[in-house]
Amino acid sequence: MNEVNARTAVILTLAVLAAGCAIKPKAPPGIAPTVEVGAPLKSEVWKHVATAADQDRLSRLGLAWQDALADARKTNDADIRREGALLRARAALPRPEPTPGSYNCRLIKLGRATSKSRAYESFRPFFCYVEVEGDLLTIVKQTGSQRPAGRLWEDDEPTRLVFLGSLALGDQQQPVAYGDDPKRDMAGVLERIAPFKWRLVIPWPQSTSKLDVFELTPVDFSQQPQ
Repeated sequence: MNEVNARTAVILTLAVLAAGCAIKPKAPPGIAPTVEVGAPLKSEVWKHVATAADQDRLSRLGLAWQDALADARKTNDADIRREGALLRARAALPRPEPTPGSYNCRLIKLGRATSKSRAYESFRPFFCYVEVEGDLLTIVKQTGSQRPAGRLWEDDEPTRLVFLGSLALGDQQQPVAYGDDPKRDMAGVLERIAPFKWRLVIPWPQSTSKLDVFELTPVDFSQQPQ
């Protein structure tokens, strides 16, 4: 390096150091500095409501799909293939919000949670209802001895809503509030899997299965329960 270049390098180095050591100007008297904070993540909102147990269940959703399908394929592989996207783990589509109204709902239970339970069970359809409650959507099962009901929360994953709810049993008109009875709490995700078809997936339910999958399809007004 010649003498001119060496001098230039030294001057530039001193300039950088001087800039780094410069004193930052203070705010004018009476004006406090402010820090802008972005909006909270959508998941932070529902996690503030969800119990620790349900947050854990939802965090292991992928494992629930894996274990439940592995169990069920041993005995009911043809049934699983026949259901198509309903029982395909990665089938969620954009815009998961369902339209308020009545739906035909159908439940399929996958995986053995106990040695005596079945790996695959499909139940008869029933009616459920999606309605608007303030800024949230809710899902209510309208018939049967066990009737889940809960709210749908936005999530950071754009292809799903998070479901937090509980069960009404027997002739109870309303389910207990979410979080009041841990044995009745339910947590899952709602996804759209085709035009006018949704599924509610409950991982590690407090029952005999490893994964509960509810299929939701809208019904005509003439078919809606009174």
